[in-house]
Amino acid sequence: MPKGIFNVPKAVNEPVKSYAPGTKEREQVLATFKELYNTTVDVPNYIGTEEIRTGNTKTINPPFDHKKVVGTYHEANKEHVEKAIAVALEARKKWAAMAWEQRASIFLKAADLLAGPFRAKINAATMIGQAKTVHQAEIDSACEFIDFLRFNVEFMSQIYAEQPVSSEGIWNRLEHRPLEGFVYAITPFNFTAIAGNLPASAALMGNVVVWKPSASQTYSANVIMEVFKLAGLPAGVINMVHGDPVMITDTVLASPDFAGIHYTGSTHVFNDIWAKIGQNISKYKTYPRIVGETGGKDFVVAHPSALPAAVATGLSRGAFEYQGQKCSAASRAYIARSIWPAVKEHLVNDIKSFKTGSPEDPSNFISAVIHEASFDKLAKYIDQAKAANDAEIIAGGGYDKSTGWFVEPTVIVTTNPNYETLSTELFGPVLTIFVYEDDQWAETLKLVDSTSPYALTGAVFSQDRYAIEEATKALENCAGNFYINDKPTGAVVGQQPFGGARASGTNDKAGSVLNLLRWVSPRTIKETFVPPTDYRYPFLG
Repeated sequence: MPKGIFNVPKAVNEPVKSYAPGTKEREQVLATFKELYNTTVDVPNYIGTEEIRTGNTKTINPPFDHKKVVGTYHEANKEHVEKAIAVALEARKKWAAMAWEQRASIFLKAADLLAGPFRAKINAATMIGQAKTVHQAEIDSACEFIDFLRFNVEFMSQIYAEQPVSSEGIWNRLEHRPLEGFVYAITPFNFTAIAGNLPASAALMGNVVVWKPSASQTYSANVIMEVFKLAGLPAGVINMVHGDPVMITDTVLASPDFAGIHYTGSTHVFNDIWAKIGQNISKYKTYPRIVGETGGKDFVVAHPSALPAAVATGLSRGAFEYQGQKCSAASRAYIARSIWPAVKEHLVNDIKSFKTGSPEDPSNFISAVIHEASFDKLAKYIDQAKAANDAEIIAGGGYDKSTGWFVEPTVIVTTNPNYETLSTELFGPVLTIFVYEDDQWAETLKLVDSTSPYALTGAVFSQDRYAIEEATKALENCAGNFYINDKPTGAVVGQQPFGGARASGTNDKAGSVLNLLRWVSPRTIKETFVPPTDYRYPFLG
């Protein structure tokens, strides 16, 4: 068979389209939105070559219009999950043996499909199913997903190209094998790109996958499977199942062929999964790889020298884009008293100018939160703040679920550095601010570091370079992604590899070569060209 040392296409970040009035992309996405919104989809379980519809269905309802039904998805039972595992292991025989450039071509094609004919569809599906504005859908389900697919191929080629040195008379080689078994991917509702990348990155490296998307993301997950199939992904490499998450997880973790988990979701669920893996450890053929990106209580800390308008803009965008439902969303802020009046004025005026409603109207900056459970949780914390003696709501504070799960962008200002919403992850459009005295900068940095169990993202705003250096050192362990004079959201694949430590996960940095290294098992090969024929060494005399 002809062989070559192949160079993959150079990965560059996908340009973000503007969707400004009069642009072609705006017309296309709104037309696709209307078409999808006025039809219904029936989402099956994808197991090997089969699309399995069990009849045990749940409806798909847009968060901004929860009485509207845009589709149904079919829940699997235990036998279907076991079948998905068996089908994946059978598919592994050919997939793991496939030449790497052939695997690469599949995912590069998927990227081009998303950049071209599927761009409007993946964006519209994300807008409908997850209540993202067109801009938020574009930077997520189109651009970030495309970037993951293209950059992962480049990272894979870098991994394969890095080889050990060889001494005279020997040749040392390093190869990277797929994990022995299958990978379990659990993905969240909030990023279509994450939902696609978690199974795809493991599959790219030669692994087979059982994928359970969030029940609140099945609408765009179905489009992802459509794209993967059209790109030529062989049946059984990625198998998508829906249903009771505990049942699916318990079934997967009971298999001796479980080789790893790629997870994004809540910290407490990840802790439970880790504990179950530990309980089952003697069952497995190999020690499983455990990769997780979990919760966050992401911060902004503003030095007295910070520009108030820049701080306010960082908070407006960082806290309230996509309704605060980003793992990286700014949900607590520490503002120096001397700049607080100006920051407050800018921030309150920004929030008053936000338009709220359906993503079908591109002028809306805010839409609904994902489901009723999230709505009820947020409403509870807002009501607590209204009744508190040590907190005040200076913007927002309203909520209404008559049509959709709408929660107003809300700012709580507290005089208590240990106020509950400074440490508890809310995952919604609620920002809590503590105003500190200007001469308490060093003490405030210690407070930022110690208040939350999480360590995902954070930002410092300052025009004083000494203060920036001090914050960078003091906050070293409380943010895996740290931003200077910028909001703590919007990590770009290949530029800011994403992940955090502490209760925020294993920090395996999606969007970098570091993540892909978790999905391979290296083997070193030493070949001696002229082997010795006498055991005696010279020192024996």
